[in-house]
Amino acid sequence: MNISFIAHDRKKDDMVQFVTAYEQVLKEHTLFSTGTTGERIMEATSLSIHRFQSGPLGGDQQIGAKIAENEMDLVVFFKDPLAAQPHEPDITALIRLCDVYSIPLATNMATAEILLRGLQRGDFKWREIVKGNMEEGRQ
Repeated sequence: MNISFIAHDRKKDDMVQFVTAYEQVLKEHTLFSTGTTGERIMEATSLSIHRFQSGPLGGDQQIGAKIAENEMDLVVFFKDPLAAQPHEPDITALIRLCDVYSIPLATNMATAEILLRGLQRGDFKWREIVKGNMEEGRQ
């Protein structure tokens, strides 16, 4: 599974704690992240992460492109709901793409934990079926 991590500045510590707690589950998957969030995760864990640009420099859009191409299976995006973000339209577009393409999206630690526990149980096998159907439709 391809999994992306994004965290606003005041949520990066939470993201690092979360990923550290689920490192054993996540090491089985291909991981992506926006720039600084990915750097922080790699410093705290042994995980390898493909890093895109930072969010304000286009990282959210790069992850959105992966979603639109059906190359992302899960997004964990710890948003800071109490701070205005200069790239709010990009954030809204990313969330919209997750909805359009039925990509599971967690915007807080509680939802992220439920999704990761589901991933651990094998509840995401349906993504393989969706990917296969989309590939057939493109031919």
